[in-house]
Amino acid sequence: MSFTGVSIVGQGQATGHAINVDAASGSHLLVINGYSHTKATAAAGAVILSLPFMVGGHRWRIFYCPKGAPSGCAEDSVSLILSLVDKNVTEDLKVQVGFSFLDQHEKQDSAYIRAKEPCNFSSGNRCWVHKNFVKRDALEKSKHLNDDCFTIRCDLAVVPPPTIQELISNLLMSKEGTDVTFNVGGETFVAHRSVLVARSSVFKAKLFGPIKEDMIASVIQIEDMEAKVFRALLSFIYTDLLPEMEVDMVEEREAQEVLWLQHLIAAADRYNLQRLKVLCEDKLCKLVDVSSVRTIFILAKRHNCGGLKDVCLEFLKTPSNLKEITATNVFDDIIRTCPYLLKELIGKLAS
Repeated sequence: MSFTGVSIVGQGQATGHAINVDAASGSHLLVINGYSHTKATAAAGAVILSLPFMVGGHRWRIFYCPKGAPSGCAEDSVSLILSLVDKNVTEDLKVQVGFSFLDQHEKQDSAYIRAKEPCNFSSGNRCWVHKNFVKRDALEKSKHLNDDCFTIRCDLAVVPPPTIQELISNLLMSKEGTDVTFNVGGETFVAHRSVLVARSSVFKAKLFGPIKEDMIASVIQIEDMEAKVFRALLSFIYTDLLPEMEVDMVEEREAQEVLWLQHLIAAADRYNLQRLKVLCEDKLCKLVDVSSVRTIFILAKRHNCGGLKDVCLEFLKTPSNLKEITATNVFDDIIRTCPYLLKELIGKLAS
């Protein structure tokens, strides 16, 4: 957190020094010097203002309320308010805020602040209130009050606006503005044609091709694909991230992952999503073992995954792996169902 200065209040106008920082997060210290005076002279709901300071491109103030905030808080509590000084804020701001005593270091860690639920600030909602920061009698008995003085630290982090990737991903989650419907294995999916055609030339041909009116008017049936695979396909299209695997049985996770990635590669090839294909291929390269090498090689051959095929051949070429395979039924399966793998392996060994 960038340091934005110190405000000293308690005896008239705030003094001290405020620092304007460009960073999206920062901390400001509020020193209450003369607590008993503020307690004696302040009316219920009265506020004492810090100096203005800047964080995340906006100006802020801390309001110290010795006898509760103006919004009807209990008078036996000290309240604190973070106020947005800027009046013409065109977009809502999401801000993570934390108030603490100066020596409460665990509450000042940036990870602790970032874990807080963001508060919304705007031109019409410029304040966030911590109604019961501390009871006055508890404060007066605490180590925080020394020589009629205590210090509060305000940490705030302005949450950056969502990226274009997050905004597009949110479209899929919210289903707002969807204009095309699919049926996959009895499950219905809705999506946005413009997103699909921007990501896949196959979807572009289907949705913007000569029969597009028929496609728009009806539910599009997707054959030869599981619903969970199509859901993952849509997830990738909207997020550009490799989808999480839907696990059925934890104890067979690795075998399931190999099968899952095989389905995704086939779907990626079907809809010409080359990045998804590469991501799956990269992950499968790390899962090649004695039990999976034949299946993965066949997949690589069928879907033109040259790098994955080479990894399988290099795995088989290693003497220890080859010895283990020849001692099992896997080698018999390769001879019977995948003779071209044996042929390519012999060529690899010969070279």
